[in-house]
Amino acid sequence: MKKISKQKQRIVRHKRIRAKIRGTAECPRLSLYRSNTNMYGQLIDDDRGVTLLSSTSGKELATAAIKKGIKKIVFDRGGFIFTGRVKAFATEARNGGLEF
Repeated sequence: MKKISKQKQRIVRHKRIRAKIRGTAECPRLSLYRSNTNMYGQLIDDDRGVTLLSSTSGKELATAAIKKGIKKIVFDRGGFIFTGRVKAFATEARNGGLEF
């Protein structure tokens, strides 16, 4: 039996998530990527295919989004499990004023 790597499993989960959610100009998608050293978040308008904001901190991303007039977002955890650093990033964004 063939063993599937963790990275390929994450990509399958991410594709499943992306099939269900979509970001717009009024309610952009917060796409999250977790590397070994950092967390990267982007606010994306999928209708136009444009990245509106990007940051490595949930609090900074939230304050920049509020300044641009964005309060409501859709959270895309990128196939990562919602624990640890992913959950902390989301909590910082919520505490910064974003709703999702």
